[in-house]
Amino acid sequence: MQEENNSTPADNANPALASSSAANSKPVADQSVAWERETLERLVMAQLTEQRHARRWRIGFRMFWTLLFVGGLWFSFHDGKTATNATHPASHTALVEIKGEIDSETNANAEWIIDSMRQAFEDEGSQAVVLLINSPGGSPVQAGMINDEIKRLKALHQKPVYAVVEETCASAAYYIAAGADKIFVDKASIVGSIGVLMDGFGFTGLMDKVGVERRLMTAGENKGFLDPFSTPTKQQKAHAQHMLDQIHQQFIAVVREGRGDRLKDAPEIFSGLFWSGQQAIELGLADGYGTLDSVARDVVKAEDIVDYTRQDNVAERLAKRFGAAMGEAMVKSSLHLLPHIR
Repeated sequence: MQEENNSTPADNANPALASSSAANSKPVADQSVAWERETLERLVMAQLTEQRHARRWRIGFRMFWTLLFVGGLWFSFHDGKTATNATHPASHTALVEIKGEIDSETNANAEWIIDSMRQAFEDEGSQAVVLLINSPGGSPVQAGMINDEIKRLKALHQKPVYAVVEETCASAAYYIAAGADKIFVDKASIVGSIGVLMDGFGFTGLMDKVGVERRLMTAGENKGFLDPFSTPTKQQKAHAQHMLDQIHQQFIAVVREGRGDRLKDAPEIFSGLFWSGQQAIELGLADGYGTLDSVARDVVKAEDIVDYTRQDNVAERLAKRFGAAMGEAMVKSSLHLLPHIR
């Protein structure tokens, strides 16, 4: 039987052309292999990158839960820094610091300060309590609570309270200091600012210029009168002013009660102005010059000072810093993952 020959006459006639075609197919095959190898390498690198990110997340979460557990244990056995956590002299001056803005969300809040004062008064070794103040003011509510507790603790324990002003004792800070038996300042301290304010912004004119309409719905005709995008009526302004005047009178009454006949008859004292330490002494807002050490040595007659101020403990500070670090890590990790998600 004769075998079939599928080659064409043209192929048989030109063997050089067939050889050339076979040679040209080799680069194409090599390119295909190179492309596959490169693709595989990219896939492997992407997989390794994903694994690294996943491992970092696992480590981060393990650290978070570990620190959370340790923080829980710390909170269980340690409720902030106070003098009761350490030994101290039998006879001493008790110190409570009031620094920074007076507010329920800061360290200078009524709960912490009152707790510190109670411990200071209850310690049999404390001869007097010194409030070391460096504050521009803050909440009249928090200040009022502290002032009331000062008067109660003085009457209960029969111990004197002295306020020592560093740089500033203004507004709500002076509200607190007025409860002390005596106030000592530096000649350059800032003292006073006996007044009340309510501030904000109004954007109604700007909205009219840019063509923005405010759509505010309330239940109660005065519910939104503090809205910065709405214009308050005369009645609303009068109501707010009456409230401020009332709180101001409460402030004045506390100062008059605390300072008594030492206050000079000067109406500007209650105008909201603030004074230097030297002027404060002249006006009767302060009693004399003094520092923490000089008051402990010369007034209390107990040079040893024990700090009863409650502060953030180590766990609280670690929790705050760890929370910020975790947030930063999450943002960075998200940015790293973005190219692989696309």
